[in-house]
Amino acid sequence: MVVEEVYINGSYVPAAEASISVFDRGFLFADGVYEVIPVYGGRLFRLQHHLDRLRYSLAQIHLSHPMSDAAITSVFQRLLNGRSDDASIYLQITRGIAPRNHAFPDNITPTVVAYAQNLVYPDQAHRDAGVRAVTYPDQRWERCDIKSISLLANVLARQFAHEHDAAEAVLFRDGILTEGAASTLFVVHDGQLLTSASGHSILPGITRELVLELACNHGLQCQQTNISQRQVREADELWLSSSTKEILPIVMLDGKPVGEGMPGPHYHQIIKLYDDFKLRFRNGEVS
Repeated sequence: MVVEEVYINGSYVPAAEASISVFDRGFLFADGVYEVIPVYGGRLFRLQHHLDRLRYSLAQIHLSHPMSDAAITSVFQRLLNGRSDDASIYLQITRGIAPRNHAFPDNITPTVVAYAQNLVYPDQAHRDAGVRAVTYPDQRWERCDIKSISLLANVLARQFAHEHDAAEAVLFRDGILTEGAASTLFVVHDGQLLTSASGHSILPGITRELVLELACNHGLQCQQTNISQRQVREADELWLSSSTKEILPIVMLDGKPVGEGMPGPHYHQIIKLYDDFKLRFRNGEVS
């Protein structure tokens, strides 16, 4: 499914005709937030989790939510147009159009943009064999818990990974693991599943939350904690997760094998649990 139409502030327009003002603060200042919501079998995946995170991000940038959850869900359904395949919804809300001035303008109307597009799955070979990653300093701002459209630092980190034939950049700040350029990271160390402690340094990932639920509900020891660079380099397993990449094993880091240099037993257990959950979600058995 290619992008056919775009929702912009109450109107649905063909994708080729979609546009916003050059004076939109999203364009001028990256003054806005976004969400990406997977759709499996025509069903919006963990929708309320995404809407709750959106509401949190908006509150953190002092922007009132311009639409109710019911209204925005109706927009998503119109964009999906009754499809029963897999897709994703991209939603972006900016502060709106105003003369260029850093301070918040008075009496401004937010800009809301949304569209549906193909959900591109990771290559099956990458799921089976794993991917390569490189380390990179976390040079992002200090409010990564906000899903901001200001992503230049993430772009530079991902470009560094791309230039080094890697799928992801593994970010460290002051010797502590934060996350990937566009993903959450999981470490299996001494038989325990670790992920970065919640706080301003990482995004509260929806897939991350589900992975933790599945792991903890099926007997894996889980902990959210500070993870040192040494622990990452000594890890038995290392994974990345995101709404679009789902879960992928990292088997090489900076040219050196992670653990045995192949997807490990904990990954195989989790990816099976995740795939089973997705299937049950498609069938309407879980929400």
